[in-house]
Amino acid sequence: QYLQEMGYAEPGQPWLIYAHHDTDNTHLHVVTSRIAPDGRKIPHAHERRRSQEVIDKLLGMDRKKKTAADIDAAKQYTFSSFAQFKAVLTSMGYEAYQKDGTVFVKRGGKVQERIPLAEIESLNKNSYRERARCQQLRSILKKYRDVSADREDLQKELKSKFGIDLVFFGKKDAPYGYLIVDHANKTVIHGARVLAMDELLDFATPEERFERIENYIDQLLSLNPKITQGEIFQKLRKQRAYIKKGMIYFDGKSRPLKPFMAEAINRNNRIHFIEMFHPATEAERDLLCKIFKVDRPDLVDISTERPPTYADAAGKLRDIFQNPGVKSPRGAMYQEGFIIRQVDDTYYAINFKEHILINLNEEGFDVERVKKKPKKPQRNGVPFKKSKKTLNPIKSLQRKSHQGLGKLRKEGVGSHGANREWEVGQNTHYEDIDDGRSLKR
Repeated sequence: QYLQEMGYAEPGQPWLIYAHHDTDNTHLHVVTSRIAPDGRKIPHAHERRRSQEVIDKLLGMDRKKKTAADIDAAKQYTFSSFAQFKAVLTSMGYEAYQKDGTVFVKRGGKVQERIPLAEIESLNKNSYRERARCQQLRSILKKYRDVSADREDLQKELKSKFGIDLVFFGKKDAPYGYLIVDHANKTVIHGARVLAMDELLDFATPEERFERIENYIDQLLSLNPKITQGEIFQKLRKQRAYIKKGMIYFDGKSRPLKPFMAEAINRNNRIHFIEMFHPATEAERDLLCKIFKVDRPDLVDISTERPPTYADAAGKLRDIFQNPGVKSPRGAMYQEGFIIRQVDDTYYAINFKEHILINLNEEGFDVERVKKKPKKPQRNGVPFKKSKKTLNPIKSLQRKSHQGLGKLRKEGVGSHGANREWEVGQNTHYEDIDDGRSLKR
């Protein structure tokens, strides 16, 4: 019947018809000739439009009525622009475009309906911003992206399982954006608010993504051996990942960084902290490297300028040294946040909070006043004097008693002696507490 209506059913017309089951809709392909058996050319103008009309006729479908019903249904959705209204129609199988204040709705190559653009614009509502649903959609998109082979597979899964259509804009192979048509909630959502398109179309496995991030970090370290965790963080934000304490975090999952990368980043963080002190000499640099356990002092830049707060800090220390009321400059410096570190005969004052390092020798301070002096042992603040030890009389007698026992053993009186009555049974009262009374004379 279809071929008859289309003009390809004359006696002797060759056909090759075969079925396909590779999509959700089983469909037929027909191969024939546009030359009729009598040699005339079969008319083929507007075949796409005529084909849709023939199909509608054979299926008993009133296309005009169906289109009107679909447009009414589309108007019930929450949308904030013509583009979003168009996305609803696209998800229903229609084409839509606007021209001169009119919206044209096409299907099967034929304009089925015309609507004033003002009518559609009057239905615009505020953009859909329900955070809970957007978060839910984000989780759904990412979950099914990871089990889909490509964009078409993802669209099929979302449509069949959740009634969600993804409508893309731009070229088929290079779309520039997409909208989410949420049929369950009759809403249209700008896709970028839920999941960036490049992330949506990233059909790599989680393991491949981690490998890609790790390779990216490796490249960053190769280009800049001193790059810090903070600088890497700024770069990784574009890939929606971050690193922390030797771990890579991505998409709610984590895995350890390769040890050499974690060590290099940790070292670079310490180098960055050292350079905040603006070390001006190799000696200052080496001291800070020792303090912060950096084994690559060659990576630390030696500064040509002191930090802005250096002069004020040095001035405070001079006030301390010049104050006759300060008996212990070292203690007063500690109160100002400085500690003293000594390297050979050179003394440094370091303020870790303010990132200040001052070479006291070079600045002309009297370093004798900050040298540690040996302390005499004290007890309760009073110098401790060693006194002669006096023995407790009872302990002294006990010691003598043991010495006598040793003599007896040497003389053969003991475990090997003939008479052991001295050891037991001599009116010993076992219930008595030994308080030393038996030793009194």
